[in-house]
Amino acid sequence: MASCSQETATAAEEPTETAASQKREARLRKFRELHFKRNEARKLNHQEVVEEDKRLKLPTNWEAKKARLEWELAEDEKKKECAARGEDYNRVKLLEITADKAERWERKKKKKNPDTGFAGYAEAQFRQYQRLTKQIRPDLESYEKKREESGEDFYPTSNSLIYGTHTPTKEGIDRMVEDVEKQIDKRAKYSRRRAYNDDADIDYINERNAKFNKKAERFYGKYTAEIKQNLERGTAV
Repeated sequence: MASCSQETATAAEEPTETAASQKREARLRKFRELHFKRNEARKLNHQEVVEEDKRLKLPTNWEAKKARLEWELAEDEKKKECAARGEDYNRVKLLEITADKAERWERKKKKKNPDTGFAGYAEAQFRQYQRLTKQIRPDLESYEKKREESGEDFYPTSNSLIYGTHTPTKEGIDRMVEDVEKQIDKRAKYSRRRAYNDDADIDYINERNAKFNKKAERFYGKYTAEIKQNLERGTAV
């Protein structure tokens, strides 16, 4: 009778211990999952902090510049595709432009100030700077490669020692030489625009004679002004 009661008690204790061990394993499994999620969140937070620090070190208009460069690269790809198909890129592009967008572009063109010629060295230098910057076609692949190689030194600070260590490529030097030669050729052909006055007296027979008369007027005009007036009035002695 006593042995039966002991067996019954033992059988009752076994399910209790099994349930307790299952609860303990469930709690441990839950704890491991929470521990894993905490480490994952910590890792993601660290990555986000690093990315945010990089973004803060970039120029304020970096996003706009990057979008512009990506758009220019996409345009270059479209031009290559049209050239491969033997199509005119400008005609293909015009087919994709809506009437509203074309009207907005025309309004923007009218708002822009036209080139009035040489007005000063500062204005001419600024126009040349704008023209040269529009011609820049950056290589984003080499940029990303250089950033990976440089690491943290890619964004230099006052304590960085990376200044002066950049070596330009042969292609970059060739592009610079070609651009300088183009500027020299253009400067050699440049002639300053001179305003033409319709009301001025015609005292020349050709362009060369007009230039000579202007030189003579510039140097001797103040001495011969009275003689010229007398000849025009017919009162010269």
